[in-house]
Amino acid sequence: MQMSMTVNGDRVTREIEPRVLLVHFIRENLGLTGTHWGCDTSNCGTCVVLMDGQPVKSCTVLAAMADGHDIRTVEGLAVGGTLDPVQQGFMEEHGLQCGFCTPGMMLTARALLDRNPHPDDAEIRQAISGQICRCTGYATIVRSVQWAAAHPPGWDTETDAETDDGGAGGTIAEEVTA
Repeated sequence: MQMSMTVNGDRVTREIEPRVLLVHFIRENLGLTGTHWGCDTSNCGTCVVLMDGQPVKSCTVLAAMADGHDIRTVEGLAVGGTLDPVQQGFMEEHGLQCGFCTPGMMLTARALLDRNPHPDDAEIRQAISGQICRCTGYATIVRSVQWAAAHPPGWDTETDAETDDGGAGGTIAEEVTA
């Protein structure tokens, strides 16, 4: 069957077998291997992608079900060579160890911040509760999402680093008007 979807802003049309899972389509047909395939039972969350802005476990979604939808993978988080604040937060706060769960965690965090730009710890923990990390104990992941919330898209990381004030330096717009 033929299906079309938008993946990371690019329209893709492919002939697929109706039984192909979205995780396999993304990895094997599109070559986007940042989406991991873990448990194949929707328990671990390593396969999370965003479908129309909502986290879905791609090991339980048929690729055909994504026909006509907008899919965002971890490869689509950075824009124009600039890391998404969630990606930067995972670097700044050491939110990963082995990295296997990281793409799904980051996409879930991005979806959370898109609907709630200032979540508290309980809301962050609730959002990531469908994902398993066997390495970090989640504290650094929660701090990574907090960092991203404090540094929304457009935040000037160079100005932040130059002020060495832990993120109170201001946004690009504030720097320009100051």
